[in-house]
Amino acid sequence: MQWLYLAIAIVSEVIATSALKATDGFTRWSPILLVIVGYMLAFYLLSLSLRSIDLGVAYAIWSGVGVALIVLVGWVIYRQPLNMASFIGIALIVSGVIVLHLFSKSTAH
Repeated sequence: MQWLYLAIAIVSEVIATSALKATDGFTRWSPILLVIVGYMLAFYLLSLSLRSIDLGVAYAIWSGVGVALIVLVGWVIYRQPLNMASFIGIALIVSGVIVLHLFSKSTAH
């Protein structure tokens, strides 16, 4: 269950961070509410996942996957250009998360 909490926390954080751009400098209320609710849910679920996943591992996965997804959201939704270095960087982040998850002895208690 802790991995499900972490996955939903990541998605919530990505939604909230993506909505930041839509707030137009915190002048549009609908996206502002999405940002607030998204971050609250993300941190709550992250805290639940920390009951059985070590802090360093959970945070590395949360931030790494979040960064990769945010880059992809910027590319797909906001049409922000990516170059080959961007794709390689995303691949390295995802590879690091996979290595951490599969080979770390401290992934969960």
